[in-house]
Amino acid sequence: MRTKEFLSKLEHDQIVQAIRDAESNTSGEIRVYIQRGTLDVDPLITAQKKFHRLGMDKTPERNAVLIFVAPRAHKFAVVGDKAIHEKCGEHLWQRLVDKMREHFRNEKFSQALVEAIEETGKALASHFPKRSTSSHELPDEIVES
Repeated sequence: MRTKEFLSKLEHDQIVQAIRDAESNTSGEIRVYIQRGTLDVDPLITAQKKFHRLGMDKTPERNAVLIFVAPRAHKFAVVGDKAIHEKCGEHLWQRLVDKMREHFRNEKFSQALVEAIEETGKALASHFPKRSTSSHELPDEIVES
């Protein structure tokens, strides 16, 4: 699927609201990244590079999560920073990817992302609850490039 077509089917406001709702209960950060064009390498490697380029590895508690989607290549990945990865491990990321894959097959793109965001938010909240000193320094908008 062409990226432009994919993006036109996304309910951006719903996804951004899901990020805000999920982050309201945690000190963690969640971002969604949409990769334009083709992707000839492992999506996890690309997602890890984007994670660092977006400065997501610089959060105070090392608890940021990136949901990476390459619609044209039909690939996606979830990357968590060191602290959340230690708490949840590869199992959570793989479960999110598997659920997203099922929704993507049925062209329920927004639902796939919203559910992944909600589940990520619950995991973050259970391990990194919001504190009075918590501040969200990363934007909630979907990143596209």
